[in-house]
Amino acid sequence: MEKTTVRTRFAPSPTGYMHIGNLRSALYAYLFAKSHGGKFILRIEDTDLARYVEGAVDLVYRVLKEVGIHWDEGPDVGGDYGPYIQSERKDMYLPYAEQLIKSGHAYRCFCTKEEIEEARAQAQAEGRAYKYDKKCLHLSKAEIERKLAEGIPYVIRQNVPTSGTTSFTDEIFGTITVDNETLDDGVLIKADKMPTYNFANVIDDHLMQITHVMRGMEYLSSTPKYNLLYEAFGWEIPKYIHMPPVMRDAQHKLSKRDGDASYEDFINKGYLKEAIVNYISLLGWNPGDEREKFTLNELVEAFSIKGLSKSPAIFDPLKLRWLNAQYIRELSAEDFTRHAMPYYEKAGIAHMNTDILCKILQPRVEVFSELPEMVDFLAKLDEGYSIELFTNKKSKTDAQISREVLEFVIPELKALEAWDETHIHDLLMGLAQAREMKNGTLLWPVRIALAGKQVTPGGAIEIAVLLGKCEAIRRLELGLEKLKA
Repeated sequence: MEKTTVRTRFAPSPTGYMHIGNLRSALYAYLFAKSHGGKFILRIEDTDLARYVEGAVDLVYRVLKEVGIHWDEGPDVGGDYGPYIQSERKDMYLPYAEQLIKSGHAYRCFCTKEEIEEARAQAQAEGRAYKYDKKCLHLSKAEIERKLAEGIPYVIRQNVPTSGTTSFTDEIFGTITVDNETLDDGVLIKADKMPTYNFANVIDDHLMQITHVMRGMEYLSSTPKYNLLYEAFGWEIPKYIHMPPVMRDAQHKLSKRDGDASYEDFINKGYLKEAIVNYISLLGWNPGDEREKFTLNELVEAFSIKGLSKSPAIFDPLKLRWLNAQYIRELSAEDFTRHAMPYYEKAGIAHMNTDILCKILQPRVEVFSELPEMVDFLAKLDEGYSIELFTNKKSKTDAQISREVLEFVIPELKALEAWDETHIHDLLMGLAQAREMKNGTLLWPVRIALAGKQVTPGGAIEIAVLLGKCEAIRRLELGLEKLKA
């Protein structure tokens, strides 16, 4: 097949979670393919059995589908170039490695693990980078046959030239040239006959007709060896797009091992998936204008590798938080309540009026996990609050004025038959007007008595409705007792 259609791939290892850098790699590969009318392929690279985590493949499927990244070919949807799980392709790699042995581009290495470790330690002690010394390349045919007959374990190594240079062109970084003498004879096939990550990638990318390989900058140093393999097979080399890393700060990459959050961690903290995808799209990519909010479809339209940076991207949790708040503000009341309900339940206020909760909370909350702390006073009044809270210069209230306000407000509220915003509002505003008192002067002590704190989402009227008449009156009477004491 002619490589006319753009084909990208996301090839995660099932190691247990989807960290932010992984999700961004999938997103960029998806956006690039779709912006060119191409195909996005999902391939599971599970040849590293030691790191395999049960259930991790399903997690990859779920996260990608959840954020709207749908693949055209993959393990669960099929395609013309399957299987799309490397462990199911394991029998196809060894013949390619043996083909390289025949052409002189690879060789069997019978060195033991102990010999390799000893040589590596020696290199470290001498202050030089370790490189395999090609010892087994010089074994005679008879020696190789004897070792094979004896069943001595071996790996297959790439035979990298010791002189000359290898160049490759990256769509972001341009042409990069390295001296071959700096390259190591990396392992292609391990002793268990499974391919290494680097070798399987080359074979699979070729067989799956991948036209653009998008991956992290950490693979820049491996790319010359990839190209040598492509050339050894006589295959067309794909275009390379190496993406800048996502950093926690100027020195450290984001790492789950160091406690940095994964995609699921952010979801569990109450971030919206749309905000997460939007934010990570901007980690190393600039749309070329001032826009900061994008839907996934808008990202497809706007995405271009010309906007990719060569510099590392710093993950800014405050910027993500700000962006998440913008998405929360735009939710419908129904959607806001749906997202907020688990946190209402946690806070013990799920039975309260959700319309009022939405009205007072949606303009204020930035992350849904903030909700329980924001509304804790609704579930349980901290009765040990200080009467000093009743003093407020702006509202021109103090303990004495607050006492007077509660003394005339409480009987009126007790007599109120309809306990809703309209009737409570009209009653309190009417009382303020009748006593020639500013609204704030009356409402401040009412709110303090109802909430027991100075800063609350919502005012006295909303809080009173949410609490219900019985609890609201109880709290107001408690406040009056404090002021009388």
